[in-house]
Order: sequence, then C-alpha cells, then structure tokens
Amino acid sequence: MPQNRIRDCSTLTHRLVLAATLLALAIGASPTHGATPWAEVTTPSPGPTRVIGGASNGCVGGADALPESGTGFVTVRRYRNRYYGHPTLLRMVTDLGQAAARKQVGLVMIGDLSQPRGGRMSSSHRSHQNGLDVDIWFTLAPSPDAARRVMDNQPDPRSMVQPGGLEMSSAWGGPQRFLLETAARHPAVDRIFVNPGIKRALCREVQGERAWLRKIRPWRGHDAHFHLRIRCPADSPQCEPQGALPAGDGCGADLAWWFSDDARKPGKKKTEPQVEPAVPKGCMALLRD
Repeated sequence: MPQNRIRDCSTLTHRLVLAATLLALAIGASPTHGATPWAEVTTPSPGPTRVIGGASNGCVGGADALPESGTGFVTVRRYRNRYYGHPTLLRMVTDLGQAAARKQVGLVMIGDLSQPRGGRMSSSHRSHQNGLDVDIWFTLAPSPDAARRVMDNQPDPRSMVQPGGLEMSSAWGGPQRFLLETAARHPAVDRIFVNPGIKRALCREVQGERAWLRKIRPWRGHDAHFHLRIRCPADSPQCEPQGALPAGDGCGADLAWWFSDDARKPGKKKTEPQVEPAVPKGCMALLRD
C-alpha cells in the first residue's frame, strides 16, 4: 500500500477512535482499555483560563504551564506533560518555593498538576482533572539535576511512614512539617491529602495555633508526597467545589477511624465495571477544539 494511503488510514482510524471515545464520555460510558483522549492533547486551549467541573470530572481551558524550575522549586517527571493549571495554582507553587528558599530547606520537587486541558488521565490519578490539583514530594532536592536523577523514570522516593502505617520513618522531620504548614496556611489552598499516619504525627507534634491542621486531610497512600487542591477561583463559575471541611482541627474521632480494624482491613474488590460520569458539556467543547 502506498505511504500516503497508510497515512490516510492511520488518520482516519485515529479520528474514528477519538469520535467513539468522545461519544462514550458524553453519555457516561467507560472508554475501553482506559483510553482517554485528553492525554493526546498536547497544548492548552486558547482564551482566558476557566475551570470547568470538579477535580475528578472536569477540565481546564486556557491553562498556564508551570516553568521547569523557579526560586526554591523544580518540576519532575515533566515528560508526562502534566504541568498545567490555573494561574492561582501556579502562584501557590511559586510562593511555596520562595518560602522554602528563605528557609533554606532545599528545592521543593513538584510532581503532576493537570494535562494541557485537564481531563481524565490514562494513569496514576483519578483527580487532577480541572487544573486545581498538584502533587508535592516530601523529599527535598539539593539541585535540579539531583531532583531529576532521583525522580525521572525512577521509583518514588522514600515514604515518610514506616511499613504498617503506624509510625513515622526516619525521613520525616522539620522540613516536611514546614512544607505542609506553609502550604496549608496559603489563602488559596482548600485542602491537602496526606497519609493518615502523617496527619496523626502532625496532631501530636504541632504546638500553639493549630487552625491550619483543618486543611490536612487523611487519605490512603500519600506517604511520599502530599496532594494539594486550591479553591474554585472567582473567574470560573462552572467550577464545582468540593464539600466544606468539617469544623475543628481533624485530630479527633474522624482521624482515629483510620487506625481502626475496620479501616485497615483490605476492602473487597469491585467486580462490576465502573460507569464513568458524563463529562461536563463545556469540557466536550474544549476537547473538540
């Protein structure tokens, strides 16, 4: 078959697959094999930044790209093309980096934000879809080159929690507490997800004013990095906020549950196929653009 015919067939096949995937997304069916057209989009959409939908079913238009590095921070695993977000999220990252530089704790390693137009990723995350989420590694780096040697195409760095999740590892210390407190005190931050063991360590260790602990929420995993989410920005009326945080510092009965037998026993695996929610209409327009 001539080369131009091969190219034409390849293009047609790609378009048919994309059309089928778009239809599946629109009606809430599950695309096959974890396929997601969002991962194939390599550039942000034109126009002003706008957040659409929620963290686990949304997208972002006009996203900004986080620079490869800046004062006090460096991005890692950048080959994933997941370093886009709302400008408020990028400002939060740069503010955290500047605070780390002043404290001289090392470079903050910044992991995944969102894809160029957000949307569902083919691996690693269910959230991070609307440009408001970022993963920040607890391990700090002495230089950008060292950060990339540790992270790029490598396993995750050390856990802050010992096996079993009940005690902290020797990797945990003042710099990690500093990162979490500084991030939680940022006015744009809505919540931060950490391993329950890390939350319990903070509850035990923090003295004095503790209101910022309310934003630190326990969740499985998140023992080598924390997952930060900012609030819905004022410029995005189609953004769907998460529910309000409970009152208090979160160090009481809700946290204790995570260490109960009920919470720690393995859950039953779901055998039925999961039905994906229908993607917001505004996102479908972004994907077709």
